[in-house]
Amino acid sequence: MDEKTAPARRRRLSSGRSTVALVCFILLAASGIIAAHTFHPAPVSAQSPADPVARNRAGPAGFADIVAAVRPAVIAVQSKLADGADPDAAVPSLDRFFREFGGTPHARPGAGMTAMGSAFFISRDGYAVTNNHVIEGSASVTVQTDEQKSYTAKVVGADPVSDLALLKVDGRNDFSYVKLADRMPRVGDWVIAIGNPFGLGGSVTAGIVSARERNIKGNGADDFIQIDAPINKGDSGGPSFDLDGNVVGVNTMIVSPSGGSIGIAFAIPVETVATVVTQLKEKGSVTRGWLGMQMQQLTPEIAEALGLKRPNGALVSDTQADGPAAKAGIMSGDVIDAVGGRAIKDASELSKTISRAAAGTSVELHVLQRGVEKIVAVTVGEFPVPRPARAAGKLPETTGRGGSELPLGLRLAPAGTVPGAGKAGVIVTAVDPGGTAADQGVERGDVILEIGGRSVNTPAEVRDALSGARSGGKRSVLVRLKAGETTRFIAIPVG
Repeated sequence: MDEKTAPARRRRLSSGRSTVALVCFILLAASGIIAAHTFHPAPVSAQSPADPVARNRAGPAGFADIVAAVRPAVIAVQSKLADGADPDAAVPSLDRFFREFGGTPHARPGAGMTAMGSAFFISRDGYAVTNNHVIEGSASVTVQTDEQKSYTAKVVGADPVSDLALLKVDGRNDFSYVKLADRMPRVGDWVIAIGNPFGLGGSVTAGIVSARERNIKGNGADDFIQIDAPINKGDSGGPSFDLDGNVVGVNTMIVSPSGGSIGIAFAIPVETVATVVTQLKEKGSVTRGWLGMQMQQLTPEIAEALGLKRPNGALVSDTQADGPAAKAGIMSGDVIDAVGGRAIKDASELSKTISRAAAGTSVELHVLQRGVEKIVAVTVGEFPVPRPARAAGKLPETTGRGGSELPLGLRLAPAGTVPGAGKAGVIVTAVDPGGTAADQGVERGDVILEIGGRSVNTPAEVRDALSGARSGGKRSVLVRLKAGETTRFIAIPVG
């Protein structure tokens, strides 16, 4: 994400709006709409983290006392990429609208590629938490404290899955530090974010928790906290605090079509941070249970297409050929709604449950497979360390042969006729933006593997499958799609 300098006029307008907003806030506080909140923190020191404080439900009149207590523990991070390191690998793309907002490498004259981010001390002897993508591929890491003192830091361990890393700064035993909260915040709770936006250091913003349990990675084991505190480039790896001065999340990405803050940011929740940091400190890496399958949420539409009364459980969209799930007989299209006799409400809960299981242990899954209920015993494997995916080849503008227009608003061709698309399935070569498939998120380059449980390899087979669904009186049909390395199911209306 390149920094963009706004025109002077825009900056003046923005400043004016900020001034108006601040005046409104002060007037509201003065009129008593915002109730006063008294905060008496103990200074953050080597002896103890910030002391808890009683909270008024109406919220604080200001955050100055809290900030004064915790800001000394927040540090700026600068990492220099090793020679030959891929700068794009440090900032993996999850979606065109989701962007990590720190760790983006910058070229400086006479210097190598560098990345800037934020971190915070969690112990007086110099252990600090940041994002993995801030330090990934680095040859050296330097941190700068709130006192403007610089130190060399070593990477104790990093976890690409959660995007967390643990640093260690040696030489002192009296760093200011903060502690992790022992409970998750609620939606609507205040949060204070402190970080290093655009290299400015020690910048503070405030907002509320907008949502919890945001699973924006699709089917990952960890959910995110959504906050509306303004977050920008360089804040990545910085903490979000509650009104007790405890860390409730580590800021890691934003939704931003332009690269700047629009008030939608995501933080790694404290429960994940605590689990990952403990393992990183003990052994330098994180181990997780793994079944070798992709899962997705069951929507009401997909549940109806599968003949289910309720969208409970997780839908298996794909299995790895040599993974534990495939070896145990789990197949794409299966629905898993319980583990060890305990009900699973969705894919996120199943991911978390398996992630916490130790490799080598056996778990019993309650599976609905092709309309038949089964109990399947699966031996949990160890989650493999992910590697950056290579960019897919460009889809040709025309496919030449086999193209066919369909009522769903798609032009299709056998996947084997397009280089890099694979041999199985039918590739989407064009999408009508106003068509039915486009409404369900089908995009150019997606490969249709199955329709209604039937494999399809030609446009004619797709047409026949859709006709069969209509003739059978179905209002929607389940379509299995592959986009890059991700496979998912969608329900497309056909009635």
